[in-house]
Amino acid sequence: MSERGREKVSAVVGSAVNRAESSYVGVKTLVLGASGFIGRWVARALSEAGAHVVCAVRDLDAMGALAARYGITGDIVAADLTDSAALDALFAAQRPSIAFNLAGYGIDRSERDDALARQINSEVPGQLALVCARYANPSWRALRLVHAGSALEYGEIGGHLPEDAVPVPTTLYGRTKLAGTQRLLDAELPGMAAARLFTVYGPGEHPGRLLPTLLDSRRSGAPVPLSAGTQRRDFTYVADVAEGLLALGLQSSVRGGVVNLATGKLYSVREFAETAARVLAIPAERLHFGAVAQRSDEMPHDTVSIDRLRESIAWVPATDVAEGVRRAVRFLETASA
Repeated sequence: MSERGREKVSAVVGSAVNRAESSYVGVKTLVLGASGFIGRWVARALSEAGAHVVCAVRDLDAMGALAARYGITGDIVAADLTDSAALDALFAAQRPSIAFNLAGYGIDRSERDDALARQINSEVPGQLALVCARYANPSWRALRLVHAGSALEYGEIGGHLPEDAVPVPTTLYGRTKLAGTQRLLDAELPGMAAARLFTVYGPGEHPGRLLPTLLDSRRSGAPVPLSAGTQRRDFTYVADVAEGLLALGLQSSVRGGVVNLATGKLYSVREFAETAARVLAIPAERLHFGAVAQRSDEMPHDTVSIDRLRESIAWVPATDVAEGVRRAVRFLETASA
């Protein structure tokens, strides 16, 4: 893989990537939400692995531009996930061996339509389970659907966050994403799994999030107003998340149907910002910690349990924050050249 070939990665990461590269060659894969932050990286990883990628999106022109920038090859088709008949028709026409659902609504702070959140986050996963089973490729022996869940499904329960913890989500996004994961599990169909993602960062993030804000400061020289930054997060580089999702897709099942996809290491927001600032050569005095209040929907937790991830694919994301920021900068510089 072009970018990964230049990276020094551990043997366990390399083995997971190599399995994905060899096992997806020529496989019909459908990426729902392919124009989103994580969706585009999954489509990119599948393209690099030699899969026949179908990107299902609302805006064909926007996806065409993203495909050129991110090195995504394959087909781009229009899809309205809020229309169950259209969703069925999509799978009937494409008949993918495996689908990756990266569609979601509400992670961007401007997305506050309760009805749309319930429809996309809560209802669509259950519908996807049904159509994946209905149009299953009998020769494909691995998962048929990998659904992206969220850490916010756990809510403010704290602790180590094992997958079998009793969640108590407190946000609209967390509640609707949990309902979607539960609908997927309640379908009790073979070949379905959800991966709960934590604090994913990298190229393609929504403006206003931490790394894009720091990158803007690097260009403009503007100060960066921040909270005190004491909250701790499991920061996972987006390309690692894509690799993990592809590796999960090659399993025949996942214990309990849900797996945390995270590094198992915590950084405070302050540590992330200071580390990124050093990589980006942003003077420390430009970071104004305590200038803004901490968000009320911040979810405290301890180190994330990743035992089930290791059990499933013998792999964990290995990119630390400094290297992740360097990789993001290299990608953005290459993509804009």
